[in-house]
Formats: sequence, structure tokens, C-alpha cells
Amino acid sequence: MLAYIKGTLETKMSDYVVIDVGGLGYKINMSGTSIDKIGNIGDTVKVHTYYRVREDDISIFGFNKQEELRMFELLISVSGVGAKTALTMLAVCEPSDFALAVISEDVKVLTSIPGIGPKSAKRIILELKDKIKKQEQIDELTKAAGKLEISTKMQTVIEEDNKISEAISALQVLGYTKKEIEMAFGKISDKKELSTEDLIKKGLVLLSRK
Repeated sequence: MLAYIKGTLETKMSDYVVIDVGGLGYKINMSGTSIDKIGNIGDTVKVHTYYRVREDDISIFGFNKQEELRMFELLISVSGVGAKTALTMLAVCEPSDFALAVISEDVKVLTSIPGIGPKSAKRIILELKDKIKKQEQIDELTKAAGKLEISTKMQTVIEEDNKISEAISALQVLGYTKKEIEMAFGKISDKKELSTEDLIKKGLVLLSRK
């Protein structure tokens, strides 16, 4: 309903701001980091917004950058992750770093975020990995200046992940379980350098020894 709000910054609190637009004051929930960067009282500011309507509450959440809004939308789509948790994550983790952690299944990075334990981190990876791997999501989360190298790194991680997934699928057709195959691949130190065909061949050798 509201794509963005542009007006005069009237109030800055620890977890929200008030922006005056034509005599109307919009209370907008934001992360502390975003509030620090938004500007000074009296400045004309613009924030990208997420408009949430519930039976007992209508809230507006604001973001300085489009990629922050996109990360927020992805996070609240995960079961068990609410708006407050998503804002906390935004305060301590750049969208591009978050996307890379999800794609590379880096649980350690995700659990370093306040309020995110191992189970929540694994759920976030499970529910968001395929979504973020889509090119348009990578563009949204890494379009900030200076993030080209991160986008390139993500593409590399995706290609490696797809290669391994294809090898696993091929070996499953031959009757091996996914768990057996993953255990075998865990013994291959140079997976990144191998082609899909070579991964299958090495996997077969290891699986035949079990």
C-alpha cells in the first residue's frame, strides 16, 4: 500500500521515527542502525516502507535502502521469525552478507545475530536458500555500491552447490540414500575443483567401499 514515505523528519527514538508529510505524522518502526543513518531532525528524508495490517495493530516499518526492505520481507516469510527479530537482524547484518551466509549455509554467521539460535538458523537456510539463489534476489540484496565482489562470490557458491546437487541426484538414481552420499562427499576435500562427472565417479568409489 505504501511503497515509500518522503517528508520532514520530526522525531527520532531508539526504535522508531516520525516523518511529517503534509501535516500528518507517520510513526515508522526502524532498526537502530537505520535510524542512526537516516539524517537529522528537520531534514527531508525518504524511507522505503512495509505496511503491516493485523486485527489489533497497523504498523509501518521503514528502511533506508531497497535491499534492506527486501531482506526484511524474506525474513518475515520464515516461520517463527517476526518483524522485531527481522529488524534486529537488519541492525547487525548487511543484506549481502546475510544472503551469502544463507546460500553457503553458514550457520555460524547466522547464529552470531542476537535472537537466532542453531535451529532458527537452519530453518532460515532451509526456507530461504532457494529463494535467494534466484538472480533477481541476488541483485536486490547486493545492488549497493561496492558489493559486486559479493555478488560474484555468491554466484560461485551457487554454481558449486548446483554441481553437488546434480551429483547427489545422479547417485540417488543408482540406489544410494542422500545421507550415504553426503557422508561420502564429506571425505572429498577438492569438491570445488571437480566437475559433476568427477564428483559422481569419486562418490561411486567411496560408496562402494562402505
